[in-house]
Amino acid sequence: METSEARPALRVDIISDVVCPWCAVGYNQLAFAARRAGAVLDIHWQPFELNPDMAPEGEDLREHLAAKYGSTAEQSAQVRAQLTELGEALGFTFRFFDGMRIYNTFQAHQLIEWAEERGKGHEMKQALLAAYFTDGKDVSDPEVLTQAAGNLGLDGSEARAALDSGKHADSVRQREAFWVSQGIRGVPAMVLDGRHLVTGAQGVENYAGILDQLGDTGSKMR
Repeated sequence: METSEARPALRVDIISDVVCPWCAVGYNQLAFAARRAGAVLDIHWQPFELNPDMAPEGEDLREHLAAKYGSTAEQSAQVRAQLTELGEALGFTFRFFDGMRIYNTFQAHQLIEWAEERGKGHEMKQALLAAYFTDGKDVSDPEVLTQAAGNLGLDGSEARAALDSGKHADSVRQREAFWVSQGIRGVPAMVLDGRHLVTGAQGVENYAGILDQLGDTGSKMR
């Protein structure tokens, strides 16, 4: 997480999903802008499921986008190329491939909350974004999630037990419902300083301008 002595920390609640490519882009654009501006970000990841009713086996990503948004194969290819280019400039690797699938992420959000209790929620979020978009893994698979926990130095058996028990299920549902009640219908959505809503991936320059405007209003939350 970004640190600096120059400014007080600015709380940023990021409502997102781990299978949302624009969430990966938006966060990395914000982080890039913050580093350039010497701003401190106190990131709080908030859960949102793009596909809460998706079957356990997931769906072919290209077919899913065609059915959900009417995207043609050509449009899908153009967006993938755009995302890959944006990611490369930000240090995030997208590796899209034919036959790539999209999954439900309810358990992934539970794992992030479990990791947050251990001081590694932010790292877990980044790990799962990379697991899906860079490594092409099934982020609904408990084995993949358990491995992600172990890779961060957390206890994989404890992570698996938490997932199997559904210990964090109610909390994740409540948090999802809260943000929907606040009018969030798509992601990424960022709430800065608890008051300013920014939607979509805004680009480094726009985020830099927003951070500059809020530079004197950031509040240290921890």
